[in-house]
Amino acid sequence: MTPEAPTPSARQNELLEAAYRYALAHGLADLSLRPLAEAIGSSPRVLLYLFDSKDGLVRALLARARADELALLEPAGRPDHPAGLASAVERIWTWLAAEEHRPLLRLWAEAYARSLTQPHGPWAGFARATVEDWLGVLACFQPPSERDSEAGAVRRTLALAVLRGALLDLLATDDERRLDAALAHQLALLRAEEESG
Repeated sequence: MTPEAPTPSARQNELLEAAYRYALAHGLADLSLRPLAEAIGSSPRVLLYLFDSKDGLVRALLARARADELALLEPAGRPDHPAGLASAVERIWTWLAAEEHRPLLRLWAEAYARSLTQPHGPWAGFARATVEDWLGVLACFQPPSERDSEAGAVRRTLALAVLRGALLDLLATDDERRLDAALAHQLALLRAEEESG
């Protein structure tokens, strides 16, 4: 039996939220405890005490970002009835491409890339976990017969690749009009495939 993690204190939660707002504004790539602590009204010593290490703080921030990402996907991921992957991609794109979600998307992209290049330490597993999260949301849109088939898994993977590519392009260019048009084209193909299948 593994021991349960201690429940975070109110102060730890308060500092995590403040550090998360800081990370959304400044990213995690050059995170330094002293400027972070100063910005959130704490000290490096307190942060190290509460989070055990800088890596512990980064892990907590990544978990917090992932929770936010899942909260954003949640309304899109609970359709009243399986509406198909084209509907899923359209709904998720609309939610995630909204201007107010760009800071979270930037943090996600940074953490995703870091997880690929630094497979150990606080970034470990972040990219894989987000792929699994997103595939789970997409599966909710598929009818059970498709959801459980190999072809259904392939379609989910393609839908995720289209979404992820469009989101990275959006972060790089802010060209929402071009990407909306590209997504509309891909969605038309996906809908035609769903209707014929």
